[in-house]
Amino acid sequence: MFNKIFFIVILLYSFTISAQTIETDRPDQTESSSTVPKTSLQIETGILIGFSDDGLLSERQILAPTTLVRYGLTKSLEIRLVSQFESVKNRTTSNTVNGISDLEIGAKFQILKKEGINTEIAFLSHLIIPIGSKNITLDKFTTINKIAFSHSLSAKMGMGYNVGYNYFGEGQGDLTYSLALAIEVAPKIGIYFEPYGEVINFDKHQANVDSGITYLIKNNLQLDLSFGIGLNHKMNYTSIGMSINILKDKSQ
Repeated sequence: MFNKIFFIVILLYSFTISAQTIETDRPDQTESSSTVPKTSLQIETGILIGFSDDGLLSERQILAPTTLVRYGLTKSLEIRLVSQFESVKNRTTSNTVNGISDLEIGAKFQILKKEGINTEIAFLSHLIIPIGSKNITLDKFTTINKIAFSHSLSAKMGMGYNVGYNYFGEGQGDLTYSLALAIEVAPKIGIYFEPYGEVINFDKHQANVDSGITYLIKNNLQLDLSFGIGLNHKMNYTSIGMSINILKDKSQ
């Protein structure tokens, strides 16, 4: 329902397309250090199928769709909403739970971006509101926080990395990290490679790696394909998605 509402809003409201090349937070785990342009609306959506097995519980997860909506309030500040439909199947018992996950509301603030400086920095924070479906909701207010850095290594190569802290209502919380290397292999095609992970409750380390490809259809429209695996635990996923940026016509 959340995703349908935003697509209806787009159809009913008058917009013009942004001329700049789109910068997205998907498909990798590393959030970009850039905010969307002022007054622009960016929608990043996709489908993910994942599998995990910790020895006690084996699950299949489908997110269809998972959607991030970003709106530029100023040149350096954007507001964000995340919503997704989730289907989780216990592969041992074959029991399946379907529903809408808790709503994430957040903001990204660009701390550093200057000409002549080969570094960008942004801070990102999300509050997770427990309004999801029964058996999907965490039933408590939680938070996700990251600091995002990026560096341009050459005209066709860039690097981004995040460090973060998440708190899900119990324990000490989780430390998170990611490091993505992106390369433009053709005028409209990019690839990336990324190690990422988390230290759960400041104790248990889960390490992963993922990779993917992006294809720029237009300056404001991008498709993506990605996949990832766990390095020290059993996990894998595959995801496909699309991102579009729409800029409001200031003359209206």
